[in-house]
Amino acid sequence: MKIRILLLFIAMLVLVNVACAKEENNLVKVSMITSLGEIEIELDRNLAPITVDNFVGLATGTKEYRDPTSGQMTTSNFYDNLIFHRVIKDFMIQGGCPLGTGTGGPGYQFEDECYSEGERITGEVNTEDKAQAIWNQLIIPYFNNTPEPNAELMEIVEAVSRLQSGAPLLGKDVSFYESITGLGPVYLQGQLKATVDYGTICMANAGPNTNGSQFFIVTNRDGAAWLNGRHTVFGKVTKGMDVVHQIENVEKGPNDRPLEEVKIISVRVIN
Repeated sequence: MKIRILLLFIAMLVLVNVACAKEENNLVKVSMITSLGEIEIELDRNLAPITVDNFVGLATGTKEYRDPTSGQMTTSNFYDNLIFHRVIKDFMIQGGCPLGTGTGGPGYQFEDECYSEGERITGEVNTEDKAQAIWNQLIIPYFNNTPEPNAELMEIVEAVSRLQSGAPLLGKDVSFYESITGLGPVYLQGQLKATVDYGTICMANAGPNTNGSQFFIVTNRDGAAWLNGRHTVFGKVTKGMDVVHQIENVEKGPNDRPLEEVKIISVRVIN
């Protein structure tokens, strides 16, 4: 009996160690060298695997993006020599725009990772919650990345916009939307994965599921709770918040743009 208990205890320790190792393997440490100093950031695939892989891929030149000048798809160390184009004291510093204006990106967009997956939706879309999930997870990504969208779906979207209601989405089967968009499955909203706290790095966006390359680092010591669930949190600063605060305190002109450029010289993986 004692041997069985000992073996069970050993097995539990092994499982715990495997789980911890898996969690640690999902942490990516990067060094962001700026013109004002170094910022070390720990990115967490446990929170946002798509977002972390996108950031790392762009930073290391392994992910394609559309060059804003040539219009061609290319690869390079995307973040090198970009600027922090928007800094707001006691709020955040923002960078990652290839145009340096806050209007640019990598030529594609991808979904938010703010919430864990809830229950999968199948069958008829018969509630506002289901309609919202269809809108956020299928329709917005589809229209963001489809130059010539389906005519029937366009009529539904125009009705949603005109009525300012999800009612036009109701009555059809989930498979109808999945078939047209080529996306899915769809899930109801689960639990919030992470809060927008002091020192976190989050994706900047223009609304739900419009992530690209722009990011911000929170400088408010109380965090930014009003952004919870609206911006994907994908890591945190582990060293160099003094540099972050230097950046937020530079002199600014219109649109919170630094009067003297603060550059991201390089972003490299260090683990």
